[in-house]
Amino acid sequence: MSTHISLLGGFKGAELIVGLTEAEAETRRRNGEANTAVKGGSRGYADILRTNVFSFFNIILFAIGVVLLVLGRYSDALVSVGLGLINAVISAAQEIRAKRKLDGLQLLDRAGVLVVRDDREIELPADRVVRGDLLRIRPGEQIVVDGPLVDGGLEADESLLTGESDPVVKQPGDELRSGSHCVAGDGHQLARDVGAHSYAGRLTAEARRASTDKTPLQRRIEFLVRLVMALTVLMSGAILGQAGIEGFSLLRVVQITAVLSGLVPYGLFFLIAVAYAAGAARIAKHGALVQQVNAVESVSNVDVVCTDKTGTLTTGRLTLEEIVPLEEGDPASILGCFACNVTIPNLTASALASALPGEEWKVRDEVPFASSLRWSGLVTEEGTWVLGAPDALGCPVPAEEITDRTRRGLRVLLLARGAEPGAALRDADGRAQLPALIPVGLVALADELRDDVVETVARLRADGVELKVLSGDDPRTVAAIAARAGVKNAGLDVAEPVAGADLDDLDDPALDAVVARTSVFGRVAPEHKERIVGSLRRQGRYVAMIGDGVNDARALKRAQVGVAMRSGSAVTRDVADIVLVNDSFAALPPAQREGRRIISGIGMSLYIFLARVVSQGLVILSVTLLGLGFPYSPTQVGLTLFTVGVPTFFLTMWAKPVPTDRNLLGNLARFVIPASIVTATFGTAIYATIYEAIVLGFGSGRTPAAVIAEFETYTGLKYESGTDFTTASATIAAQTGLSTFFCFVSFVLILFLAPPTRFFAAWTAPTPDRRPAVLVAALFVVFSAVLLVPALWSYFGLIAPAGPIFLLVNMAVILWFGALSAAFRLRLLDRVLGIDGLSG
Repeated sequence: MSTHISLLGGFKGAELIVGLTEAEAETRRRNGEANTAVKGGSRGYADILRTNVFSFFNIILFAIGVVLLVLGRYSDALVSVGLGLINAVISAAQEIRAKRKLDGLQLLDRAGVLVVRDDREIELPADRVVRGDLLRIRPGEQIVVDGPLVDGGLEADESLLTGESDPVVKQPGDELRSGSHCVAGDGHQLARDVGAHSYAGRLTAEARRASTDKTPLQRRIEFLVRLVMALTVLMSGAILGQAGIEGFSLLRVVQITAVLSGLVPYGLFFLIAVAYAAGAARIAKHGALVQQVNAVESVSNVDVVCTDKTGTLTTGRLTLEEIVPLEEGDPASILGCFACNVTIPNLTASALASALPGEEWKVRDEVPFASSLRWSGLVTEEGTWVLGAPDALGCPVPAEEITDRTRRGLRVLLLARGAEPGAALRDADGRAQLPALIPVGLVALADELRDDVVETVARLRADGVELKVLSGDDPRTVAAIAARAGVKNAGLDVAEPVAGADLDDLDDPALDAVVARTSVFGRVAPEHKERIVGSLRRQGRYVAMIGDGVNDARALKRAQVGVAMRSGSAVTRDVADIVLVNDSFAALPPAQREGRRIISGIGMSLYIFLARVVSQGLVILSVTLLGLGFPYSPTQVGLTLFTVGVPTFFLTMWAKPVPTDRNLLGNLARFVIPASIVTATFGTAIYATIYEAIVLGFGSGRTPAAVIAEFETYTGLKYESGTDFTTASATIAAQTGLSTFFCFVSFVLILFLAPPTRFFAAWTAPTPDRRPAVLVAALFVVFSAVLLVPALWSYFGLIAPAGPIFLLVNMAVILWFGALSAAFRLRLLDRVLGIDGLSG
């Protein structure tokens, strides 16, 4: 067996670079110790289909649909089951799409790596590396496993993992983490943790975990649907029990069940899906791509935004802020020439070159910038010039000049010249070495803020949204930049920033107190960001997390709304609910307004939906208890297309962005309960009046042939042996009057919710938007056409127009309007219950 690194051994000795043999590597691969890509993490396809398609509610609908199909009632089956099936397909498709994205996440790029095997270096795919391998790390390569650096020395860019922008110097014995990159130097690394056990593997598995939150509106609607379902089941038991006693046919029992199931407002889910899709399209125009559809609504509830610094508040570039001469002369011209002549420009050189003019020098030697040196230098015919951190150059510089600028979040560098003309920058062995230097000037650089950041922060604050900055950089630097961006309480004179290390030993209550009062957190790791977001959620805050690196992925998933930059890492984009395609979170306020508009529209739809459901339920219960038959047929339920479907669609699209109604359930009760009671009272009276009048008319001694002819004329149905024409004619006539009344009052309810004038403003103030009134007029015209066209009134299970019936309906509508207006204006529900309002 060949010699390889012991995890407890040292890091010196020639034997340490022998590595494993192929036989040893194959054994470890068979034992599951290979660096294989992380798999799984989200729900399986079968589980997704089962939970979405075969939910409790859908099973009921499917059972009813099967029975109706067997009995040949195809249109009834379509009306009763169609929307439920569509909802299930939409939900399953959305979750499958999300699953595919999550399953495809990989932090590592799986490129080939150099591995020491059998005393030689060979290139292998990353997933062929095993635990105990020795890997050769070279500049530009990604580190694919966790383990210590064995020999050599390098600089690792860990910004993808930690958010800290400066490369980290690694010496033998230091830890190298998978997912980081080697930017300079080289060496050998021992593969200690591989595959799912590595840092990148754990991050990938965590990112793949499905964690979609239901929005407040979704939870409220789910509660309402479950409540209506429970009441419908109780009512169905009583009505079907009575149907059994009266000896109803199987067809009639199934039809009754289909109508009762239609009381459940499952169309709301379809409406929400449509509203979310339309909202996502509108938000995309502002530069935000919605990947999780409920984020359209969820973003409207956000009251705190957590954001990274680099890549979100700042562009990642530097700008020249100030030059301070320390001797006679013009340091600006020297800085411009210095920046123009470096062969490997970094952020500092790029900022200086773009701000200052420079000319070409004849360079004799160059020491490029390195994190280990913290300076760079040029030897030219004009002299020796060095630019770097003041403390690294060892020149006497007034401390106050540096401290003042550092406190303002500026990066301060010192330009110095060699005390001797042409002084060398290397020792006899060719290693970088500083000569005696004379300070020439200080250079103050600032992180460049993204366009519109200040304006966006101000708009968010005006909307009541708090901002917190979570960064891997120095806390004081981050605080100064946040203050420039306009983040409240970010300045050092207002609130001290907190370092991530200070959070490690805090329990949840102590952490909550720190997070509540702090706006800036620096030197934070991914775990810290996740804990901060979790703390805000415990405090009842609705959190949006904005980030661009893998170090932000866990916090993005923990937040209610995860927002990623398009230029960020693929992992972060894939786990995000929203991607900012223009790399500017200026798109967030428009997205929030669009979300508020969606909620406003769906909220108005809820008023219409529930008023119809509760009113019909009360009518069904009342009419059945009076022994007057069942007041609806499944085909008549299709009229909800006019009373609910079309109105809610347009009202949702036309809604205005208003603040979220925190008392939605209470206000729904205050509207729905009076409207339902008044509507059900008049509806029951209409049904009973028409039913009894026709029964008495048919009992006046008319011939069977006349009764049959009149029945077939009214209903459009053919005679079937054994039919009780007296009861059947009375039932369908009463159903026609009841359905017409319900359609008319449903149209007028829209005018209560969006009153065009003070005459209709019993529930809310008049609106200048006249589109709802035009919609009501159009609905009246369309429904009148239904009543006048035989094919249409027959399709919906109605009878031909009859003067007495429609005279009664119109009188009832007028009386209903007066009664409901009085109930709303006098706030009768609040008076009866003795409260000022119901809490949501």
